[in-house]
Amino acid sequence: QVQFVESGGGLVQPGGSLRLSCTVSVNIIEFYIMGWYRQTPGQERELVATVTKGGTTNYADSVKGRFTISRDIAKSTVYLQMNSLKPEDAAVYYCKANNGSGRNYWGEGTLVTVSK
Repeated sequence: QVQFVESGGGLVQPGGSLRLSCTVSVNIIEFYIMGWYRQTPGQERELVATVTKGGTTNYADSVKGRFTISRDIAKSTVYLQMNSLKPEDAAVYYCKANNGSGRNYWGEGTLVTVSK
């Protein structure tokens, strides 16, 4: 069974930074793609950033230039470095893994609050 441990969320002022971590119970190289998604109340979950098995990254337009997704395969961990945070970045952030065969795995989420 795949288990996720997400951490790094919290309260930050606008313009500040946070780094989210997602540690997985299996080797992340087994997954075709991993990513971070976010969701606010009443809204659909949206893609923030992804990284493929080959290391290719992709970002939502709203976070390009501010957020960076990376991974440490040896630690089975995916990171999301978030800089220049804005109030509209506040959300619950979820880690997701896809095994390339249509099966998705989700973490439980970590809350990011951006406020003065």
